[in-house]
Amino acid sequence: MPLIIPIFIPHEGCPHRCLFCNQYTISSRNREQVTGAAVVGTIHSWLALAQPKHRNQVQVAFYGGSFTGLTAARQVELLAVVQPFLRRGVVQSIRLSTRPDYIDDEGLAILRRYGVTTVELGVQSCDDLVLQLAGRGHTCADSVRAGRLVKEQGFRLGWQLMPGLPGENTRSLRCTVNRTVDVRPDFVRIYPTLVLRDSGLARQYQQGTYRPLSLNQAVAAVSRMKKRFDDQGIGVVRMGLQSSADLERSLIAGPWHPAFGELVKARLMLQQTRRLLARTASASPVELVINNRDQSIFHGPRSLNLRRLQELGLSTRFTLRLDPQQPRQTVRVVEGAEQH
Repeated sequence: MPLIIPIFIPHEGCPHRCLFCNQYTISSRNREQVTGAAVVGTIHSWLALAQPKHRNQVQVAFYGGSFTGLTAARQVELLAVVQPFLRRGVVQSIRLSTRPDYIDDEGLAILRRYGVTTVELGVQSCDDLVLQLAGRGHTCADSVRAGRLVKEQGFRLGWQLMPGLPGENTRSLRCTVNRTVDVRPDFVRIYPTLVLRDSGLARQYQQGTYRPLSLNQAVAAVSRMKKRFDDQGIGVVRMGLQSSADLERSLIAGPWHPAFGELVKARLMLQQTRRLLARTASASPVELVINNRDQSIFHGPRSLNLRRLQELGLSTRFTLRLDPQQPRQTVRVVEGAEQH
């Protein structure tokens, strides 16, 4: 994994204040505009702490705003200060996030000229009604067009999704997943919708017109999304917002958990295990093999998976073997193994 140096530019370049958004809270940043000097200082600070294994895979990432919504001069101001680090080889590339409707050939040419290799699009949903209710100001067609253009121009494409927005249902979420698979981004981030203080969604929640997903509903929905993306070879690099003190102070409601991604992985591991055991003869000795680094998700939070297997009468059906060569987040069954 590369070392990603985050540079947050909250709300810069955003023409809308989306219903769910309070990026100052999400990024733990104040409202002062980020300067080129601040970008340089942040890069120096992160490089000073970088472990040797990361020295040859460092990326500077501009997050929080809509980068290509900035004026060309502002984009160049921020990108230009990274160039000396690129020339010295201490930073290898730049990545950024932006809106789907702010992608065009001219803008992508600027990004390519300054060493940007990865573009992440804040798609959120592929249901136009959901997008309208969220105040996004773009359509699913904009996301599809932008995603394909980013890929055609040779950039790595990231796709950011937000299950649980107002107006979404099982069918519309399935449509979002299907359209994502059609575009085939290189990776996806999934952020279940949270209700944050000082957002439009907070007002709707307080008025009783919006009800967020429960934690269990969100884990179930994101588990289905991740499985589909995994099956299609689309990497899911993040599930749930990163924990911060500011985020937790501003959280009003929603499926928040500091280890949300681990909950999803544990659920999927349990589902794999149950399927494998269901296919084996009940009297046969079975050995389950997992990667040694996956013990926590196999056990589940507070050993929930193990307790569930016990309730189903499956816990005595297998022994567990750890194998560092086993692909992560997968289970393999070995039938006829000796029980210990």
